[in-house]
Amino acid sequence: MIRFSEEYLFDRIYACWLGKNIGGTIGGPYEGTKEMLDVRGFQTKPGDPLPNDDLDLQLLWLRAVDELGPEAVNAQTLGEYWTAWVGPDWNEYGVCKANLREGFLPPLSGELANSLWRNSNGAWIRTEVWACLYPLRVEEAIRLAYEDACVDHGYGEGTWAAIFIAAMESAAFGIADLRQLIEIGLSKIPEDCRVARSVRIVLEGYEKGADWRDVRRRLVEDSEDLGWFQAPANIGYVILGLLYGGCDFKQSMLLAVNCGDDTDCTAATVGALLGILQGTAGIPADWRDYIGDEIKTCCLRFGHGLFPETCTALTQAVMNLLPVTLRTRNERFFEGEELFRVGSENDFSTLDPEALKGRDFAEGLRTRKPYSFTVENLCVRALVEFDHEPTLRPLGELTGRLSLTYNPKIPESKHYHLRWILPDGWSVDCRQNLYHGRGYASDGELAETDFAIRAGEEVPPHSRIILEIEPAGHTPLYVPIVIAG
Repeated sequence: MIRFSEEYLFDRIYACWLGKNIGGTIGGPYEGTKEMLDVRGFQTKPGDPLPNDDLDLQLLWLRAVDELGPEAVNAQTLGEYWTAWVGPDWNEYGVCKANLREGFLPPLSGELANSLWRNSNGAWIRTEVWACLYPLRVEEAIRLAYEDACVDHGYGEGTWAAIFIAAMESAAFGIADLRQLIEIGLSKIPEDCRVARSVRIVLEGYEKGADWRDVRRRLVEDSEDLGWFQAPANIGYVILGLLYGGCDFKQSMLLAVNCGDDTDCTAATVGALLGILQGTAGIPADWRDYIGDEIKTCCLRFGHGLFPETCTALTQAVMNLLPVTLRTRNERFFEGEELFRVGSENDFSTLDPEALKGRDFAEGLRTRKPYSFTVENLCVRALVEFDHEPTLRPLGELTGRLSLTYNPKIPESKHYHLRWILPDGWSVDCRQNLYHGRGYASDGELAETDFAIRAGEEVPPHSRIILEIEPAGHTPLYVPIVIAG
C-alpha cells in the first residue's frame, strides 16, 4: 500500500501550481524566440503573474472532473467543454474546435486539417491536472492525458509528449530520481517517436559532457523538418533544463527559457515538475514572493467565473477530489488490497519504480489507424477506423473497420445488431449481426467487421451517418459518423 499524508500532498500539489505560474510568467515575454537567450529573471511587475493557457485549460479540465466525475471524462466530454468554454482559435486550438463543430469526434478532431499543428505544444503543457489527481497512479494519469491531448493533436507527437510528461509528473509524487522519472516517461511512449528521439539526444549529450548550447543546437537541427513551436524540440528543452540545471529551481528554469522557442511552456513545465518533486521547499522564497498566489486567465470564455482564482484555491479543489480518484475499487477493498491511502504519514516502502514502466498503453494506440475514434455507453465500446480521410466524392467509397468490445462494467456475452441510417441514395456493405463472447470457450470470437460506405450521386459538404449498435437486451449505442464532401 502507498500512503500519502495530507500535508505532503497539499504541499506538492500547491508547489506544482506555484511553479507553473512562476515559469509561465518568467518565460512568457520571450515566447516564440528563435535565438538563444540570456534571461536572468522576471520582466513583469512583482505580484503580477501573466495569464497563460497552460493553466487556463487545466482549470476547465478540473471543472469537468468535478462536474462529471473522473470516469465520465474522456475525449468526447472534454471536446464539449472545448467548444463551450475555450475562446482562442490559434493553431491546434482553432483546428480542433472547427472540426468539433463540424461533428468530427476526437481523435479525428485533432487529425483532420491539422498536419501543421498535431505535433505542437498545446497538450503537454496541461498535464499537471491529471498527475495531481492521480499521484503515482501513472496509468490513470496517462490515460486522461491521452484523452485530453487527442482532441487537438490526434495521434501526433503532441499526444506522445503529453503522455510522456504526465507519466513523469505522476511518478514524481513518490520518486525523487530524475533519471528514473525520465525512463518511466520514455517507457510510456513509442521508442521510435520524435519526442523519444529528442529526449535521447539530450541524455546522450549530457552523458558525454557536451555543452548545453551544443545539445540545444542538435535539437534545433533534428526538428528542422517539423518547424518551430513543435513538441519534440521543446520537450528536449525541458529535459535539458532539468539535467543541466541539476534540478535547481532557478537554474533549470532559466536554462529552459534560454533555449528559446515556446519559452512560457518549457519554463512552466520545469517549474511544475520541480514543484511536485521538491515541494515548496524547493522554490526560492524570493521568486515565490515575487509571483504571489493569484491566477490570471486569458482563454476562458465568460471570464474567470467559478474557476479557482489562486494557487491555494486550485490546490484545495484538487484535494477535494482525491478521495474519489485515489479510492480503492470495492472488489479490491473486500479482498484487503487497498492500493492508496491518504492519512497522517507517507509510506512509499512498497513502491517499485520498475512497476511503473510499460509501453502497453502506447502500443495499443499505435495499432489504430490514424483516422479513427471510439464511442461507448455502459454496455459496448465501438472503435471506428477509416482506411483514409473521411471524405467522399459522388459515387465514391469509404472503407474501414468496426470493432466492438463489451464495457467492463457489464462484462457479458452479447449479440450486437447493426443498423445504418444513411443519406438518401447512399448504401453500406457491412455485417448486420456481430457476437462477442466472454469466457474460455469463446475468447477467440471478436466482434469485428469491415464496412464500405458508398455515396450517392449527390454529396453535400457535410453528411451525417448514424450507426445504431444494439446490444441485445440493452440500450443501443448511436455512433455519429460525419463525412465531408
